[in-house]
Amino acid sequence: MTINWIEFTPLMSFIGGLLIGAAALILMVTKGRVMGISGILAGMMPASSSFEFLWRLAFVAGVIAGPLLLVHFDLYVINVVSVGDGAMLYLAALLVGVGTAIGSGCTSGHGICGLARLSPRSFAAVMVFVLAGVVTVTVLRHLL
Repeated sequence: MTINWIEFTPLMSFIGGLLIGAAALILMVTKGRVMGISGILAGMMPASSSFEFLWRLAFVAGVIAGPLLLVHFDLYVINVVSVGDGAMLYLAALLVGVGTAIGSGCTSGHGICGLARLSPRSFAAVMVFVLAGVVTVTVLRHLL
């Protein structure tokens, strides 16, 4: 097995992990909330208060603006590779949405915050996420 050294970025991965962990900790300490993007987005739909909506909007804006700023200032190059198009892309997005509803959260909420809290439910959810990913890749790349 050969390593693609362009994609092997342990320092950037470590720094990214620290930033994600710090963001999760700050949100938990200041708001008492788990940092799961599906819950944050869902909370924006029927905004209970303007302050609730504003911190959620700021979070989502930061998630979108961060990578755009890195690319804009030539601090990081993102190689875009399309993994799907047309109906397959919409079907995948629908299945992700259904999965977050059934699983009561997304990979970020369960995988980052839930595992850090040693939640058995989050451990089970992450195992299902990983298994579903393995099955999907196996079926789409090797069986079809």
